[in-house]
Amino acid sequence: MQWKGLFHGFFHSEKSGGFILIACAIGSLIFANSGISESYIGFWNRSFNNHSYTHWINDGLMAIFFLLIGLELEREVYAGELSNFKQALFPVIAALGGVLVPALIYIAFNFGSPAQGGAGIPMATDIAFAIGVLSLLGSRVPVNLKIFITALAVIDDLLAILVIGVFYSAGIDWIYLGIATALFTGMLVMNRLKVYLLLPYLILGVCLWYCMLHSGVHATLAGVLTAFAIPFGDGGSNSISYKLQRFLHIPVAFIIVPLFALANTALYIAPGWMEGLGTDIGLGIITGLVVGKPVGIL
Repeated sequence: MQWKGLFHGFFHSEKSGGFILIACAIGSLIFANSGISESYIGFWNRSFNNHSYTHWINDGLMAIFFLLIGLELEREVYAGELSNFKQALFPVIAALGGVLVPALIYIAFNFGSPAQGGAGIPMATDIAFAIGVLSLLGSRVPVNLKIFITALAVIDDLLAILVIGVFYSAGIDWIYLGIATALFTGMLVMNRLKVYLLLPYLILGVCLWYCMLHSGVHATLAGVLTAFAIPFGDGGSNSISYKLQRFLHIPVAFIIVPLFALANTALYIAPGWMEGLGTDIGLGIITGLVVGKPVGIL
């Protein structure tokens, strides 16, 4: 079927993108710990319109990444592996476990200390790197497993965003959040009215992203919401959802994700960093991620 071939084709075409992702991450770590460390890290921290380059990549360009992943999942929900309710519920339950168990393990290591509030650290899965690693494995990983892991990673990320927004945010701007809700509702109404022009959804999607950015809630959420508001139609080659997916593949794989890898691995590794691994905070994070995440998912 066409939809299955599309999803398989997405991961196949992303294989080279996965190599670039890993190469960018390794190269960025090398530069960040070389003789040009200060200027290299400083570059990503430069401010543009009150935000660093890294912030614009994480909250701006990555919204487009989430738009693409959301469109992929929308296809699976309507006509693929997640079209059955029980199958769709499986990654949701797994994601809940994958968020709660790491947090509980972290709390167990840091219970009663001021560091207990950092329980949100081991919650999230880095979806860009997760999909990058999956793409490198190619056909050795079944397509349905890739779909499950992708859905799991997205839901896991959304749950982490929700937790951060509720417990760690400096403050929610309810006016912007209310406008964002109205915009998303408007897109859903357009969908119900069978508006099959892509431009109105993209315009409202950009406005939604702007409001989310200023609301205090992670702006990448706008990408996922926009994806599920765009009509799936019959899922064929004339579907606006299909056309947008095809258009976004190359820029996401070869521009956006590599930039994300470069910016987010520009990290200086200080001497004696291993000593921090033996602290309660370090053990809580490592055990939560390495042990808690897979145990919670299973």
